Amino acid sequence: MKNIKSYIDAAMNRTEPDIILKGGNVVNVFTGDIKKTDVAVKNGVICGVGNYSGKNEVDVSDKYILPGLIDTHVHIESSMVSPLEYAKAVMPHGITTVIADPHEITNVCGRNGLDYMKKASENIPLDINLMLPSCVPATNFEHSGAVFSAEDTQKMSEEFFGIAEMMDYPSVISANQEVLDKLCLDMIDGHAPRLSGNELDAYLNAGIKTDHECTTADELLEKVSKGMYVLLREGTLSQDLDKLITGVTPHTLRRCAFCTDDRFVGEIIRSGSIDHCIRKAVENGIDNIDAIIMATLNACEIYGMKHKGAIAPSYAADIVVADDLTLNSVFQVYKDGILVCENGKALFDTDSTDISGVTDTVHITKVTSDFFADDIPETLTAIELIPESIITKKVTAKRTDRLSKVCVIERHKHLDTKGIAYVTNYGITNGAIAATIGHDSHNIIVIGDNDGDMALAVNTLGKSGGIAAVSDGKVLSFMELPIAGLMSAKSADEVIYEHDRLQKTACALGITNKVDPFLSLFFLPLPVIPEIRITDSGLFDVTKFEFIKQSGE
Repeated sequence: MKNIKSYIDAAMNRTEPDIILKGGNVVNVFTGDIKKTDVAVKNGVICGVGNYSGKNEVDVSDKYILPGLIDTHVHIESSMVSPLEYAKAVMPHGITTVIADPHEITNVCGRNGLDYMKKASENIPLDINLMLPSCVPATNFEHSGAVFSAEDTQKMSEEFFGIAEMMDYPSVISANQEVLDKLCLDMIDGHAPRLSGNELDAYLNAGIKTDHECTTADELLEKVSKGMYVLLREGTLSQDLDKLITGVTPHTLRRCAFCTDDRFVGEIIRSGSIDHCIRKAVENGIDNIDAIIMATLNACEIYGMKHKGAIAPSYAADIVVADDLTLNSVFQVYKDGILVCENGKALFDTDSTDISGVTDTVHITKVTSDFFADDIPETLTAIELIPESIITKKVTAKRTDRLSKVCVIERHKHLDTKGIAYVTNYGITNGAIAATIGHDSHNIIVIGDNDGDMALAVNTLGKSGGIAAVSDGKVLSFMELPIAGLMSAKSADEVIYEHDRLQKTACALGITNKVDPFLSLFFLPLPVIPEIRITDSGLFDVTKFEFIKQSGE
């Protein structure tokens, strides 16, 4: 720690602190109590908690002072905005640090994608700790824009905060050496949906420490009992906190933290981020201060950030000043002792980062309606969407049922490989929706009830990519996403406006209100989430970890 003498002198009142938060109700995450006192800051560090005075005092006598909040697992790309716009959205809610996995843009652009995220994360007050993607692609059952070998991963590893979620859990538990060689740093995030018993034991022997894919309290308890940290997730689509919270007890609390994983910028601005997790936890019976501990100290201890997560001497001056303990109203946010947000507004901006290395990423041949012809039988295996979840169900259906045709098309290297399947519970009528977002390889995904509109939707995406909605041979709405086909280069407000317009279009196309018309679509190609998926190579049974026929047998 630099400037030790300056901190000591300010603590002893031999020199003045840079700023003093006067008379606030300080939340102590070590003892769980609240004390009315002052917080003194020097050179970006909390130098004292007690009685202080100086020229630069801020009266917070009716406020609560707590540490900056931490999102323990997030894909910034899913916000659909740049890292700068993302920071401007989350920091007014009290988030000062995120653990970010940039595997979305990396699967499209490879090293160029990583370099863009690193550059775009500089010179903004939000601490964006980048993990190195471990699964590029997620599995070998799809075609991505880049492939990272174990050798590639090892060469780059020292540049990153840790190894990002190891999604290929079947390869881990089968002891695939190429996959195991990627686990080359001390901090390794996990991805272990429904993994239990001996398989979970095997997975943990690879040194994996966290999981954010728990969907039941029993799953949380087993994983905590075996030494894992569980990150309770509240994303835009995957909302697991209600189902997990009964597993958070005085005994398990210190092994739990919060994450958002994938959360759209509009939802961040409207409803919050980790602050939303705190409120939801409290609504479910968790003590206010315990929820704050999960969002701060626990997160820091999981990821070895020993200088953050508390309002205490020698800790980073990442400070939230709020009107209440559930952060319904955040008055001020300080990052390293500098005021960066006030009354819900970010007080910072920077020059935009050059995006030329991550644009024009769509490489396909123009398609016609004939491209979507299929010979799938009348009785078939279909993908059933489950509301408020990215988990799907394998069901038998008939083509006379109200099914939607879905197609995934490779878009990175002009391979034009495709997989076609049918989906229940989506309900689109007289139209189609296409996008260049399709986790995690982000090939084109298109869904519709007629082949002509499906072709038009795909062709509308152009070289830059985005999301298109069409009906009766007309483009109703298009949102351009020039950054890797995943993120907009526009402001958050502009992105929210365009996305809201797409949502209204989706409603007009009759998409059922049981599912999110876009997020439920975006996760359909991800072959590491149970139970059944569609990739550009075909219909994939995640439970069996193999491609299957569509005969419905």
